[in-house]
Amino acid sequence: MASAFSHAFVALALGKASAHPIITWPVSLLGMTCSIVPDLDVIGFYFGIHYGDLWGHRGMTHSLLFAGLLSAALVAMWHRRKVKDAQVRIFVYLFLCTASHGVLDALTDGGLGVAFFSPFDTSRYFFAARPVAVSPIGIGAFFSEEAFRVLVSEVEWIWLPTMAGFFIVRGLQYVRPAQSTAKQTPGD
Repeated sequence: MASAFSHAFVALALGKASAHPIITWPVSLLGMTCSIVPDLDVIGFYFGIHYGDLWGHRGMTHSLLFAGLLSAALVAMWHRRKVKDAQVRIFVYLFLCTASHGVLDALTDGGLGVAFFSPFDTSRYFFAARPVAVSPIGIGAFFSEEAFRVLVSEVEWIWLPTMAGFFIVRGLQYVRPAQSTAKQTPGD
């Protein structure tokens, strides 16, 4: 898995790249939380759930269905009084944040893969390119020399591309309004 730091960083960048006023700091923090929630499945190890099981690590909680259900539940609980357009925008943002977890994990060089389509298809998938060093499971294991190598890998393959994407999207937002106003004639 990628570290919780990288999952949260991608979610924050997704929220702030949109520059839509509905994606407030509280919504961004909720998105960052959604990006980390799928790894709560590691609790299953303590209850005898095996890695490759439906509810095992990178199983059901890493699926697109889980991302949709979690996002819908959060919008229903905390944003039900907002207009439908705002609810849809928040749902899409939370869905992308939650789903991004599995995407990043499928880029790592370890584990059994990600069950994107669980429970309908419990096959585990990786992407063809897997440049990200897998993060150790557990806080204790994270404070080691190996963890430093993982963080360097994540900076190179997650943080830098995320920042580049963020700046490109934000830059395009400034270019697009200038183009639309330039097309207007003085008599408009």
